Amino acid sequence: MKEDKEKYNHCMGRKSREKKERRKEKLVVFVCTANVCRSPMAEKLFEQALAKSKSKNKVKVFSAGISAMDGDQASENSLQACEEVGLDLTDHRSAALTRATLENASAIFCMTESHRALLNMYFEVPETTSIFLMREFTEDGSKELPDPFGQDMDVYRECRNRMQESLPSLVNWVEKNL
Repeated sequence: MKEDKEKYNHCMGRKSREKKERRKEKLVVFVCTANVCRSPMAEKLFEQALAKSKSKNKVKVFSAGISAMDGDQASENSLQACEEVGLDLTDHRSAALTRATLENASAIFCMTESHRALLNMYFEVPETTSIFLMREFTEDGSKELPDPFGQDMDVYRECRNRMQESLPSLVNWVEKNL
């Protein structure tokens, strides 16, 4: 009888924890190389898209770079590209991707296949963590988002626009999977 009660309590505890886990804030991370161009733009664009979607999910959005130096500002052209669509990147400071960030992430969206490969090479990524390209779920065009660093404003705008194209599919994936 005592064993049955312990099994019952154990099962109830597990189910309660699982329910609590579903309500917990989820972390979505955007990853690029230096965290000064693409991933900061992606972070702000995705935050805006989530807000507009009136998502019921509790999602925190963060960006980091595989070889980033902590504390760098977003590039001038990234600031301008976001400003043109009503987003402010002036408070952004770059962050290096860490094991802790990966372990806490519910989903990671990379800019290129090489970022995904480097993640798996440099880190022991938890099996439960989903890693995709930001444009993985889009139908048209390349899935990769090349680095605009050092290029002219038109290249940054093109990068931003291609990110914006991917937002509905990303929001949809987050709604269904997180």
